Amino acid sequence: MVTKRSTKPPAAAEEQRPVRSRILEAAFSAFMERGFAETSTLEIATRARASKRELYAEFGSKQDILEACIRGRAERLKLPVGLPEITDRATLQRALVAFGTQLLREVSDPAVVTVFRLAISEAARVPGIAQTLNDVAIAASRAALREIMRRALAARLLEGEPPELAEHFFGLLWGSKMLGLLLNTAERPGAREIAARAERAAAAFLLAYPAPGQR
Repeated sequence: MVTKRSTKPPAAAEEQRPVRSRILEAAFSAFMERGFAETSTLEIATRARASKRELYAEFGSKQDILEACIRGRAERLKLPVGLPEITDRATLQRALVAFGTQLLREVSDPAVVTVFRLAISEAARVPGIAQTLNDVAIAASRAALREIMRRALAARLLEGEPPELAEHFFGLLWGSKMLGLLLNTAERPGAREIAARAERAAAAFLLAYPAPGQR
C-alpha cells in the first residue's frame, strides 16, 4: 500500500499558523541563538515568514516581543492545577511538594534560564526587560506560594507572615541551583532530582515551622 504524501510545502503550512505565534517563536529562537541586542526585527520577521508591517502591527518594538515571551512563560508559574485543599499538615506538605516540583521543572527549562540571562545581560541598556521579568514571571511564582502559605495560616497550620514564609521555602527549594544554571556551571535537574529537592524542601520547611502550640 502506497501512502500518499502531502504535497503542501512546509513553508505554506507554517504560514497558516497565526502570525503572532510565529513571531514569538521565531523571536525567542533568535534571542537564544544571537542574544537580544544582536537580533533585529528584520531577522525575526524573516524567520517568522512575516513582513515587518505585520510584526509592528502585533508588537510595538523588539522589547515588546521579549516581554510577551516572558508573560507566556509566567502562565506556567502559577498554582499547580488540582492543588489539594489544605486542611492538615499532610496536605500542606503535598501542596508544597507539588508547587516545588512544578516551579523547579518550569524555571530550570533552558528557555526560561535563557530569559533570565537575557534580562540580566540587558538590564543596564533595557531595564524594562528585567522589570517585566520581576513583575510578571517572578511575581507569579511568589504569589502562588504566598497563597499556599495564606491557606495554611487560615487553617492554623503555621505561624508567621506569608511573604517571609514563602521566601524561606524558596531558599530551601533552590539553594544555589539557580545561580549554577545561570552561570552554566550546573546541569538542569532531571525529574528524579526535582522530585527529591521538592520533597526535602517541604520536609525541612515543616520542621522549621511546627504547628502552633507544638514549639
